[in-house]
Amino acid sequence: MKNFIHEDFLLQTDTAKYLYHEHAENLGIIDYHCHLNPKEIAENHQFNSITELWLGGDHYKWRLLRANGVDEKYITGDATDWEKFEKWAETIPYTMRNPMYHWTHLELKRVFNIDKLLNTESAREIFDKANEMLKRPEFYARGLMKRFAVEVVCTTDDPLDSLEYHKQIKESGFEIKVLPTWRPDKSMAVENGEVFRKYIEVLSEVSGITINCFNDYLSALKNRHNYFELNGCKLADHGIDNFYSEPCTEEEVNRIFDKIYSAKEILTGEEVLKFKSKMLYENALLNNSKGWVQQFHYGAIRNNNSKMFKLLGPDSGYDSINDVSDVALSLSRFFNSLERVNSLAKSIIYNLNPRDNYLIASMIANFQDGSVPGKIQLGSGWWFLDQKDGMEDQMNILSTQGLLSRFVGMLTDSRSFVSYPRHEYFRRILCNLIGKDVENGLLPSSEMDFLGKMVEGICYYNAKRYFNF
Repeated sequence: MKNFIHEDFLLQTDTAKYLYHEHAENLGIIDYHCHLNPKEIAENHQFNSITELWLGGDHYKWRLLRANGVDEKYITGDATDWEKFEKWAETIPYTMRNPMYHWTHLELKRVFNIDKLLNTESAREIFDKANEMLKRPEFYARGLMKRFAVEVVCTTDDPLDSLEYHKQIKESGFEIKVLPTWRPDKSMAVENGEVFRKYIEVLSEVSGITINCFNDYLSALKNRHNYFELNGCKLADHGIDNFYSEPCTEEEVNRIFDKIYSAKEILTGEEVLKFKSKMLYENALLNNSKGWVQQFHYGAIRNNNSKMFKLLGPDSGYDSINDVSDVALSLSRFFNSLERVNSLAKSIIYNLNPRDNYLIASMIANFQDGSVPGKIQLGSGWWFLDQKDGMEDQMNILSTQGLLSRFVGMLTDSRSFVSYPRHEYFRRILCNLIGKDVENGLLPSSEMDFLGKMVEGICYYNAKRYFNF
């Protein structure tokens, strides 16, 4: 019997094996969306233990630990690194059929060359071996990136960010490009007036522009947008509930801004929506003016557990899939408003609810304009969907409604330096999908040269061209 993670893992046909080993396996990685900490890259962070590297900040794992009855002390609490790792090792056998079971063993194999199943019996040996390896420079933050032939990484950064660590990385001569991504969510978040006003104060300070009205506010954001471009930014990313597309006149947005800035009145729900719509539109104009790619992540319902939100804050494992209504109409209005003024930039849409796959795949076809192959993209399976079923579903639907061959492929969307095997996971799933079609007579075996190039494009070359890296 073969080991669990073997050379043909997930590859179920000879054609799949050929496509993966000859066309996908050795390609570099363009990780165009992640949440890595640029400070850790700049300082070439050395991890204290596999617990810090693997479990720190990973809310995917935290959710499973809680589901397995593990006390919060061993998740985000003050337990020792060994105690936390031990609880993860106890949990792993119970994750069978969860994608985390695959990811865990793939990462152990690829990062640490540990070809053992993680469980209570193997936990101490794996913990000690991994920790010993983490003392070596090739297992520091930069070494881990080089280990996986990473070429480009795009982090996720607020407009207020100084980008000092991106500058340090570039000045150090590090061979991997680490570029910022414009993520202006907080600049649109007018629901909490006090927090928003503090944001305005800091924005005024970092931009050097005194903000007294909406036009000043927009000028200050444009200043930061220019600053990001000067520091290598090529992408924007918008985490939104829906595609805000309510009509909002100049008079209305000025009145709304004055109302929130003066702190005299609370905004109505309609006013919040109008302000967000105006800001999303203005951001899209800025993105287009610079030739950036804009990404839209929508469909999450966040911080559902208010008790735990008070204790731990956001991004701690209490988010889930939302059932957003009127997505089709909102997206149509938003894209159409930009298309009318010839200002729709290259765009990637990531939906979190799988019910929207067909909806988005059919909608994006309305705005392909022939200027760029795959100008509007159905993004890869995101968050709860970045697993085998979710990836296959996304690619199958993209295939039926558009051009899978022009897809820009996978990303880690991760805070971890050991998540790069997710690219391998995706590549194996892609090759298996196409390989099965060939062997079932659904695709011609005589077109293997084209299919090989198609795989290479999806795994690497499409993204390199699309993002102008």
